[in-house]
Amino acid sequence: MKILVVDDDPDLLALVGFALNQSGFAVIKATSVASANQAFASEAPDLAILDINLPDGTGFEICESIRRRSRIPVMMLTARGEEEDLVRALDLGADDYLTKPFSPRTLLARVRALLRRAGLEAGGAMSAGLLHLDLEAHALQIGAAAPVKLTKLETRLLQILIANAGHVVGTERLLTHVWGHRGSGDRQLLKQLVHRLRQKIEDDPTAPQYLRTEAGAGYKLEKVTSG
Repeated sequence: MKILVVDDDPDLLALVGFALNQSGFAVIKATSVASANQAFASEAPDLAILDINLPDGTGFEICESIRRRSRIPVMMLTARGEEEDLVRALDLGADDYLTKPFSPRTLLARVRALLRRAGLEAGGAMSAGLLHLDLEAHALQIGAAAPVKLTKLETRLLQILIANAGHVVGTERLLTHVWGHRGSGDRQLLKQLVHRLRQKIEDDPTAPQYLRTEAGAGYKLEKVTSG
């Protein structure tokens, strides 16, 4: 599980990074809007923690950029604790808000809560419309039908698609999430994985209603609510 942490305070960045690493998370650090956007595009994190005040802009800008591409959980950090900041953060799509100073224990508890709500915590379950994914059992149930057994790669692909249901997930981000790190998979392998998954979940794999291809962009999972 990868977490993007953006803050221009090196001491706080080190403290947060250490706490998250000790709890088993991989941490991607950034100190500016530019480096944060680059890290998000290349590393495909599962959650983002964003400071509001940055040397070349604000965490609001990063949040807005992330929300144009993804539905990963976003937590905002600020030293001010002003209601105006809270309202703006939530309006831009942030999921939580933490005022400095805070304890590592509080941060970790909030991070785990966000991951649980997003269905991204290990061993959890997540849903989108008729699709119910059991991450621990590697199984997908569609409506009232019997669960379909999935491979680990199919489960990882569905995990990120369900977490972003209704939104296009870029090919590079899918490759990074499914195969673990950038460059470990390729587009042809992803196409084959999508093809195998459609054979399992679609009534007509040639005209998919759940897993759609978005030409030149990536793939999108539709929130189908009735069979």
